[in-house]
Amino acid sequence: MTNRHPWLAAFFAFGTAMCTLTMVLLLFPGTPLDVLWRVNPDARRGFDSLGRVAFPLMMVVGTACAFAATGLWRRTRWGVRLAIVILFLNLAGDLFNALMRHDYRGLIGLPIAGAMIVYLIRSR
Repeated sequence: MTNRHPWLAAFFAFGTAMCTLTMVLLLFPGTPLDVLWRVNPDARRGFDSLGRVAFPLMMVVGTACAFAATGLWRRTRWGVRLAIVILFLNLAGDLFNALMRHDYRGLIGLPIAGAMIVYLIRSR
């Protein structure tokens, strides 16, 4: 049994909420909700470029975050492992964007995700 990680569970629950909000915005374009895209206009362009794949992708990410949050809260090994996988994929995506697309904004996430991964690995 692993230690409880309430703050990390909350982090993944927040990720679930943001994925849900994004799916709502993708499902109902052209509504007053579109004002929320002003928070991150690059995200809207990115999702538009993905086309029909955007919604299922966000569904998968949101579901994974929900399971990770639940697993971390319940102190399960699979929850910790899933959280590590999600964080690693996020880290790899940020690194890819920096190296291949020259979008260096995501580099701030590398030490954060790395620290979270190390914390989760050590807590096992």
